[in-house]
Amino acid sequence: MPIPSQTPWRGLYTATALPFDADLRVDYDAYADHVRWLADSGTDGVCPSGSLGEYQALTPEERARVVETAVQASPDGFGVMPGVAAYGALETVRWVEQAAEAGAQSVLMLPPNIYRADREAVVAHYRAAAKVGLPIVAYNNPYDTKVDLTPGLLAELHSEGLISAVKEFSGDVRRAYEIRELAPGLDLLVGTDDVLVELGLAGAVGWIAGYPNALPEACVRLYRLAVSGDVEDLRAAMPLYRDLHPLLRWDSRTEFVQAIKLSMDIVGRRGGACRPPRLPLSPEHAQTVRRATEDALAKGHR
Repeated sequence: MPIPSQTPWRGLYTATALPFDADLRVDYDAYADHVRWLADSGTDGVCPSGSLGEYQALTPEERARVVETAVQASPDGFGVMPGVAAYGALETVRWVEQAAEAGAQSVLMLPPNIYRADREAVVAHYRAAAKVGLPIVAYNNPYDTKVDLTPGLLAELHSEGLISAVKEFSGDVRRAYEIRELAPGLDLLVGTDDVLVELGLAGAVGWIAGYPNALPEACVRLYRLAVSGDVEDLRAAMPLYRDLHPLLRWDSRTEFVQAIKLSMDIVGRRGGACRPPRLPLSPEHAQTVRRATEDALAKGHR
């Protein structure tokens, strides 16, 4: 399903994991193959250079090439929404410009995350990035950034034309209704895998997800059912949601990158190791992820 040119942030976007070789160098060919596989599996786009893509552990040259690889590997109508997180607005602007030059259709942008920025600093940050001209999806992750993009602040950013959508990662599904009341034109995107159905029911029009890296077809089906607005679709979604939820909830945990990469390895995709400082999962966590992944596969989910 080609993404609409007017709203290229809508749909199911995979926050892509990044493969490394045995020496922990980026394997760009494997990454390009992964992007093509996600497109062939029915997803709508990818988000390279996000936390799941370990952008913090990449050199600037690697990070830029990852975005370029994603764009080049994407078929027509498949979206690319790079993460452009950086400590300061000047660096963020450079990453937005790089995304535009590479051919991305939108960007995913955290607030300043080097300190607990106040309202004025957050607004100034998004103003600077918006001047580049690419649509911006704000990313609200108050746990990692210590900056909360509250519904009121999101409404202010949207009213000024700075953002088109928000990836909501707070986990508070009640916010969906307040966002709709304060900023009715702001698109809500599900930001954490384990509240998909709840936010789909509340009117979400997109999902930036981690687990399609391992189980894209099941995630596509679940997403379409969750956001259709049809009661029968919601009923049909619930058994699948329950089957996948032991995996989906890892997206909200500190070890989410390692967990998703392990699930990829189990299903036969290229997951592999993470770069430091991320270490392998503990034996207990690895066993939990392995059991949940194998259970999903045994139930026919792919």
